Amino acid sequence: MSHRILIIDDEDDIRQVAAMSLETVAGWEVLTANSGIRGIHRAQEDRPDAILLDVMMPGMDGPTTFLELRKLPETADIPVILLTAKVQTADQKRFADLGVAAVLFKPFDPLTLADQMSAALGWEK
Repeated sequence: MSHRILIIDDEDDIRQVAAMSLETVAGWEVLTANSGIRGIHRAQEDRPDAILLDVMMPGMDGPTTFLELRKLPETADIPVILLTAKVQTADQKRFADLGVAAVLFKPFDPLTLADQMSAALGWEK
């Protein structure tokens, strides 16, 4: 089954590698946004099946973007997976307490990213 994924990350190379990975390995349709604000608008317009959201972004960070997405009826039910370089236990707990579907860590393996996301979201392969 094909899924539509929105990647929200301010780093061009991360967006490109993740998009290529999900398109090539899983055959998913990938949409991208380079900021929290753009990501929120894109999610409202395109209604992706899931969002891969960077934690550390200038302006509106990932956790704030997630909370804003939850406030909107069009995006409140879209599962969100956080992508972070922060591996401290306290950070992991704080992210998990937000209610995200999962937290994945940078650097990620492009060959297993789709499998990690599918497992976190309960999607069949």
